[in-house]
Amino acid sequence: MLKKLPLIGAMVAALSMTETGAAASNPQVLIKTSMGEIVVELYPDKAPRTVENFLQYVRDGHYDGTVFHRVIGNFMIQGGGYTKDFYKGVPEFGQKKTRKPIPLESKNGLRNDTGWIAMARTAAPDSATAQFFINTVDNPNLNHPQPDGHGYAVFGKVIKGMEAVNAIRAVKTGRVGPFSDVPNDAVTIDSVTVVGGN
Repeated sequence: MLKKLPLIGAMVAALSMTETGAAASNPQVLIKTSMGEIVVELYPDKAPRTVENFLQYVRDGHYDGTVFHRVIGNFMIQGGGYTKDFYKGVPEFGQKKTRKPIPLESKNGLRNDTGWIAMARTAAPDSATAQFFINTVDNPNLNHPQPDGHGYAVFGKVIKGMEAVNAIRAVKTGRVGPFSDVPNDAVTIDSVTVVGGN
């Protein structure tokens, strides 16, 4: 009986480690772009509604074929809302349909630092839908309560592929219709898929 106890204890310990590892595993997504691949780790423990919203768009294939339509090298790169038809210069062209906006989760302790991903929104706090941006520099002015008393909800970070982010941030930009900071040559998001975690 005594000889079996260490074995049982080891099995329980191994099981606990497995369960702990599974619980600690965060979702990861692969963003394949025309300028390289980016892997982002998401943090549902910090921004549960935001992560679930983003993953639902991923599962729906919403991001496939969209573009980075706003690139400001010393600020951020933004995408996920338009297809190449955006380049026709008419505001509604290329704009993808979205689900209802989600509540803002900007008070979660995550910061708009270099390589971290956040949801884009309008002036209304609870207006984020599908568009996201990746910070190319530290942007403390976007952390709650800046810049308007609300902040921007960070929900993940780039863990691989910053070279692709930096390649995108360096592209030449101009105007397309009423829009500024648009890459002169389209930078496409070919696909976004879940590659790891829960």
